[in-house]
Amino acid sequence: MKRTVILTRHAKSDWAGDVMIDFDRPLNSRGMRDAPLMGQRLLAKGYIPDLVISSTAKRAGTTARLIAGAVGYDEAKIKWVGELYHCRPEAFEEVISGADDAAKIIMVVAHNPGITEYANEKVTGLAIDNMPTCSMVAFSVLIDSWEQFPGAPGAFEFFDYPKNNN
Repeated sequence: MKRTVILTRHAKSDWAGDVMIDFDRPLNSRGMRDAPLMGQRLLAKGYIPDLVISSTAKRAGTTARLIAGAVGYDEAKIKWVGELYHCRPEAFEEVISGADDAAKIIMVVAHNPGITEYANEKVTGLAIDNMPTCSMVAFSVLIDSWEQFPGAPGAFEFFDYPKNNN
C-alpha cells in the first residue's frame, strides 16, 4: 500500500524579539504568511494529511497549526513530539514508524539540519543542499504498516517552498 510522508521545515522565525531561548522563537511576518500559503499548495496538489506530527518548539508548532488550518485538519489532533526539536535524522524513522496505520498521508514539521539530512537519506536520488524555511519534501513508500517504514526506500513525490514559482 502506498503511504506518503511530507517533511516540512518550520516557517521563517523571528530573531529580532526579546526571546533568548531558541525553543521559544516565534514566526516572523513572512513565516506567518508562508505557512498558510504552503497549506493551500498542499490542498491544490491533493496532499491532505491524515496525521500531522510536529516538534514542540514554538515556531514549528505555529507552522503546523497554520498549515493544518489551511488544509482543514483539526489542530487539536496534531501530535506533539519533543524529540523532533533539532533531532538527528534517525529520530524521523522512529517517530514515523510509530504512526497509526489509519493515516495514509503524514506531515512532519521539524528543523534543520536534521530534516534536510533525513530527506536526502530517505528519498532515492534526492540531493537538496538546504530545505528553505517552510519547504516541503514529499515522498511515498510501499508498506502495509508504518512499522515497516524504517529502511523502506522513499520515492520522490515533490519538493516545494514558498519562493518556488513553478
